Amino acid sequence: MNGSRHASAQRLSSPLPTPQVTVTFRSDGNLYIPGERLLARYRVEGVDETLVTAVERSVAWYSEGKGEEDLGVVFFDRSVAGRQVSDEQVGWQPLTGTISIRLPLCPLSYEGLIVKIRWCVRLRLFFVGGRDFVSEHIFFLGDIPVARPPEPVAS
Repeated sequence: MNGSRHASAQRLSSPLPTPQVTVTFRSDGNLYIPGERLLARYRVEGVDETLVTAVERSVAWYSEGKGEEDLGVVFFDRSVAGRQVSDEQVGWQPLTGTISIRLPLCPLSYEGLIVKIRWCVRLRLFFVGGRDFVSEHIFFLGDIPVARPPEPVAS
């Protein structure tokens, strides 16, 4: 076995470090008005970009709580190493980028007692060897106050 092949096999079998993902939103407090343009910049640190084979970027909302959980995706794209996927993707830069989309009018973010609706930017990195990593960053669509349990009634 020659030296470079051995080094590659060793690199694939060693555990990959956990990426550190930072997403910066243009809006103060990560709060957006329905119909406003979301602008989010992301940066991934702590990994060798030559080990990244693909990146998926999405903007989605999901519900959680009692009953069935729902999911809606309003933006999705996938960039693959060595392949230009869209006109926006000029060159392969998997560890930095920007997401810019017009947000829909609904559903609004909601922090209820039984059900919550959350909006997020998700980045999913795929690595050589099949491992993947997902990072989710919450923002708010609309300004609905957080639900509070009712005050006990004094008798």
